[in-house]
Amino acid sequence: MSISDAHEGLRKAIPVVFTQAAWQRCRVHFMRNVLSLVPKTHQSLVAVVVRSIFLQPDIEAARAQLRKAIDSLESNFPKVARLLEEAGEDVLAHLHFPAEHRRQLHSTNTLERLNKEIKRRTDVIGIFPNEQAVLRLVPSSAHG
Repeated sequence: MSISDAHEGLRKAIPVVFTQAAWQRCRVHFMRNVLSLVPKTHQSLVAVVVRSIFLQPDIEAARAQLRKAIDSLESNFPKVARLLEEAGEDVLAHLHFPAEHRRQLHSTNTLERLNKEIKRRTDVIGIFPNEQAVLRLVPSSAHG
């Protein structure tokens, strides 16, 4: 499973490089994209409607809720409805995996936190004397 925002270059490269990998559009980035299409005064309402899709227990229920969300938002927020229509399957890809894995697969937050921690640790050191020194420090970042 590859998880990213909707960057076109990444979307095109993933199936070429990782031929067997599914692609999941990051839900956090997706919500930012959705809310950028909505006036501030309506963002809470739209967020609740869209998040209701992600609360569903399985892919069939999520698709049904996606359809309801599109229908309910179409008249007042047509751009949001169009984005949901276009990206719906991309943000629901994690639902094809076992339930115990889904929390880790729906966004890039876990990876971003890890990368931030690695950056924090390596910035303190500045210059490493050799590759082994980096490898001693960086893997320990993954475990806290």
